[in-house]
Amino acid sequence: MKKNLVIVESPAKARTLSKILGRGYSLKASMGHIRDLPKSGLGVDIENGFIPKYVVPRNKSKLVKELKEAAKTASTVYLATDPDREGEAISWHLA
Repeated sequence: MKKNLVIVESPAKARTLSKILGRGYSLKASMGHIRDLPKSGLGVDIENGFIPKYVVPRNKSKLVKELKEAAKTASTVYLATDPDREGEAISWHLA
């Protein structure tokens, strides 16, 4: 039976919510930020309105892959990230 997937930003939130939501839910933590500006280069496209060029850091690429795989097999995905720019970035990377 497929479970509902809830993605939060911190492991502490995942543990707390798993106690509340029960067995029908799988909780995963993004462990904070999953994208950043590149360390080499400017990081913004100055030719096209200074649009940022985000990259997934090497140390987060495995986690992003795991979150995407979990989302593919879940019956429903709930993004319970913080209501800020990083929370939005997490949802963008999982789309």
